[in-house]
Amino acid sequence: MNILIIGSGGREHALAWKLKQSARVAKIFCAPGNAGTAGLGENIALEAADISGLVDFAKSRAIGLTVVGPDDSLALGIVDAFEAAGLKIFGPRASAARLESSKAFAKDFMKRNGIPTADYKEFTSSSDARAWCRAAKYPLVVKADGLALGKGVIIAQNSTEALHAVHQCMDDGVFGEAGRKIVIEEFLEGVECSIHALVDGSSCLLFPDCRDHKRALDGDQGPNTGGMGTISPCGSLDDELTSRVKTEVLDRFVAGLKKDGIEYRGMLFPGLMLTADGPKVLEFNCRWGDPETQVLVRRLGSDLLDLLIATVEGTLPQQSPEWRKSSAACVILASGGYPGPYEKGKSISGIGAADALPDVVVFHAGTKSVDGTVQTNGGRVLGVSALGSDLPEARKKAYAAADLIFFDGQQRRNDIGACAA
Repeated sequence: MNILIIGSGGREHALAWKLKQSARVAKIFCAPGNAGTAGLGENIALEAADISGLVDFAKSRAIGLTVVGPDDSLALGIVDAFEAAGLKIFGPRASAARLESSKAFAKDFMKRNGIPTADYKEFTSSSDARAWCRAAKYPLVVKADGLALGKGVIIAQNSTEALHAVHQCMDDGVFGEAGRKIVIEEFLEGVECSIHALVDGSSCLLFPDCRDHKRALDGDQGPNTGGMGTISPCGSLDDELTSRVKTEVLDRFVAGLKKDGIEYRGMLFPGLMLTADGPKVLEFNCRWGDPETQVLVRRLGSDLLDLLIATVEGTLPQQSPEWRKSSAACVILASGGYPGPYEKGKSISGIGAADALPDVVVFHAGTKSVDGTVQTNGGRVLGVSALGSDLPEARKKAYAAADLIFFDGQQRRNDIGACAA
């Protein structure tokens, strides 16, 4: 079977790496891909938003399954277009992807279906939002309603910060159309945790837990990013909490889909806060997380293609994937200045040496090949992942490998997984 993977980040390289191991996969194409995916298959010069071009390509190359990485492709209706053309594709339709592309829609869905989440207000008027912020209790969280590359969330400690966040989103248009509507919600205290679950329309299959580190700097300081590193398991989700996540979040999610007439087939990735009152959903993501995928595929012992096909065909209950007992850690190497402005085109050295270490795999994100050399081509450049018998060993291996890689201006966090609870 020929596989087409949509996207160019570390998530897409990780999916390609795992799918390459399947005996049923003939060839992998990535659109547009990166320097890492080029070593696993063939990169195609089509952007993730070029829906018609991707449909035409899938038809011409007899693609048996297309796997969508980016959230914006889902929001644009890539799944709808592929299904209309009779092509098999992994991911939810645009109507279901609204659970990520509109935070207000998602919060309303959670409220209607009894899914635990933070109290909130939504605003389309900046003056109304500012008036509410002046009388609010702090801290609170200001969120752009739409897709903002994982950066449209501002934690405000006081009214001055909240008013600035509202002005940035709604008046300055820092997040474009995504910030024309905002959601302001209570600040939840607890431990963050990410879960992934395949949803085939009527049932779900829970993956092991993991934790992303969203802030740019050590000690969870600095601005929010798309993610600076992950660990799995996170050490905070015991059997009792896992059962509550299954019943209070996933089961109610599936029941809500049926009640609302929403067909959802793909990956559901809720971000959770484990509070004193139990797990609460911070947000829904309707695709694989990045960099969470990079640790999850390292721990998956089963054929990923079987799981994806079962999700699309509605046969998930027949699947019982195997998971390695090992812990996994992933450290992101980013361009200087990220998540703000950064330069591209910096030569990268040491990837081969890092990749050669036992239990290490380096996943490419923002990279490109130029005249036989690998150069930086994005904010998050590489994800250095490692397996270990426990988290300290996995961290040690990941950082030892990361120490071998160099490019000008490189930045990273040095505390990924160091404070796992």
